[in-house]
Amino acid sequence: MNQKDFEKIKRSDLALARLLRAEEFRQARSLDLIASENFASAEVRLLVGSVLMNKYSEGYPGKRYYPGNAIVDQVETLAIERAKKSFGLGKNWHANVQPYSGSPANIAVYLGLAKPGDKILGMRLAAGGHLTHGHKVNASGIFFNSVSYEVNQSTGLINYKEVERIAVKEKPRVIVSGLTAYPRRIDFRKFGAIAKKVGSYHLADISHIAGLVAAGLHPSPFLHADVVTTTTHKILRGPRGAVIFCKKELAEKIDRAVFPGLQGGPHDNTTAAVAYTFGRVATPAYRAYAKHVLENAKTLARVLIKEGFVLATGGTDNHMLLLDLKPLGISGLDAEKFLECAGIIANRNSLPGDASPFRPSGIRMGTPAITTRGMKSEDMVTIATWISRILIGGENPEKVGREIQTFLKKFPVS
Repeated sequence: MNQKDFEKIKRSDLALARLLRAEEFRQARSLDLIASENFASAEVRLLVGSVLMNKYSEGYPGKRYYPGNAIVDQVETLAIERAKKSFGLGKNWHANVQPYSGSPANIAVYLGLAKPGDKILGMRLAAGGHLTHGHKVNASGIFFNSVSYEVNQSTGLINYKEVERIAVKEKPRVIVSGLTAYPRRIDFRKFGAIAKKVGSYHLADISHIAGLVAAGLHPSPFLHADVVTTTTHKILRGPRGAVIFCKKELAEKIDRAVFPGLQGGPHDNTTAAVAYTFGRVATPAYRAYAKHVLENAKTLARVLIKEGFVLATGGTDNHMLLLDLKPLGISGLDAEKFLECAGIIANRNSLPGDASPFRPSGIRMGTPAITTRGMKSEDMVTIATWISRILIGGENPEKVGREIQTFLKKFPVS
C-alpha cells in the first residue's frame, strides 16, 4: 500500500492502520516457507480493492438477476477465457470462476455431482489430503459418506492398487485426486482409469500445483478428470478465489451448484483479479517463475537431507517438502515455534501414522513465496543451514534470526 492510501486509513481508523503496518512489517521480516502462501502483486491488490466490489451480479454472463452488469459480464468472460487458455483447454471444457475459495469450490462439485449421503473417496488428511477431501469434521465428511485411501506407511507414496481396491469395494460417486501435503507427483492417468472402471466421477484438486501444471512442469489432469479445481492464490500468485473446470456436459450441474446452490453474488473485484492472474500465467515470465519454484524446492530438500533431516517420501517432485521430525524427538508444534522465533514461518503438519493433527510429527515447507521475493537455489543452501542450526544444532533461534533479518533486506516485498 502506498503512503498516500495508508495515511487515509490512518486518519479515519488509527487502530487498523497500526495493525496493517504491523502485518506489512511482519511479512517483510519473515522467511515465508508456508506452501500455500504467496505474495500477490500490487496489481492484484488494486483490482481486489477496486470499484468492482460495489456491484451485485448474481447469475452468469448474459443471465444476471440485477441490471447494470454489462461490464461485469465482460470481466467474468475474460477471466473464463484466460483460465481455460492457461491450461490449453478447448470448447469441450467449461470454467466457473465464481467460487469464493477452494473449499466452497470442492463442496460445489460434490453438490453438483452427488447427493447427500453418496460416497466420495479421497486421500486421508494425515496422508496428505485436504479437509474437503472427506474429513469427518468438514462438510465433505458430514453431508457425504466419506471413505479414504492412505499412503504406503514405509514409502509415503500413494498405492494405486490399494486405491483401486477400495474404489471397487465402495463404488464412490466421486473419486478425489489431489493434495495439500503430498510432495510427489500424482498419476492422474491412474486415478482416471480407476474412476472409469467403477463408474465414478474423477475430481482432480490441483490447488497447490496449478502453476506447475500450467507451466508444463507437472503432468496435467485434464485428459483424465471430469472436473478440476484450483485456488487462485498459492503458486498462481493471485487473489483468494477458486476456479472449477469441468467437461462441457457437466457445466450446468456445476454452475447450478455454485449459484444458486452454494453462493449468492460473486465477488466481481476478485473475478477481475483472477482474470489478471491468468493473464500473467500465460507469459514466459510466469513459466520461468514456476521453474524456479521447483528448482528451489528440490535444492532445499537435497540440502536438508545432507544436513541430517529425514524427509517424508525421501524428497519432492513439486513445490513442497515434509520434514519428518520423529528421529529428532521434536514435535511439529515445537519445531514450528522454534523456527518462528527466528523469523522462519513453516507450519506443523501430520504425517502418516500421526494420531492427532494438533501435535503432529511433521513440518511442511514450500518455496512459492520465497521464490516470488527473488530467492534462488544458492539461497536455499543458506536457508537449509539455518533450519539445521535451530532444529538439529539447538542454536538460539533469536541469534539465527538476526542473520535472517540481514539476509531478507536483499529481497524486499513489492
